[in-house]
Amino acid sequence: MPGSLIGQVVRRLFEDARGVLMLAGLVVLAACNGAPSKMLTAPMTGYNHTSAAINWFSINGAGGGNLGPHEGGGSQVCCGVVPRYWTPGLRAIVEWEKDPAPRAKIKRDKYGQLEPEAYQRHAANYTRHKVTVGVPKYDEPGSLNVHFLPCNEVRVSATGITPGYPGYPYNFPMNMPEPKVCPD
Repeated sequence: MPGSLIGQVVRRLFEDARGVLMLAGLVVLAACNGAPSKMLTAPMTGYNHTSAAINWFSINGAGGGNLGPHEGGGSQVCCGVVPRYWTPGLRAIVEWEKDPAPRAKIKRDKYGQLEPEAYQRHAANYTRHKVTVGVPKYDEPGSLNVHFLPCNEVRVSATGITPGYPGYPYNFPMNMPEPKVCPD
């Protein structure tokens, strides 16, 4: 009985092979004609051009790593989101926490652990920031790059061009001079 049932199913499939092929062709055509997604995932890379430490950052809510003074570009985190096609007025919201004295000595206990009170005094000087910045035009989307500049200035790009190469919108030196007083 089971053998005859299997035989019937195989015969039926063979008879309906043309129908199956037509259905498969329609599925392939539908997939090919589907509209591409409007948004793409993108790795995020930070560049800190200042003497402060960036404890953490986010671009449009996607979390980034931390950056020491004058560091960046070495590692990417996943993932932010960028539009497949740039449009005028495209903006990004960047949030970050800054440690203005990353090389300050913090008292440690006899086991080498940070003393909580000493750390709390140090962390009281951290500042949090949030800005909305324009994203320059790109032809091909790429990674989301954020540049932290002196005086809490920020620039974001989403191009496939790597910093340091022609056509990249921001080629700042990693060790930027910092003014004694920032303009308001």
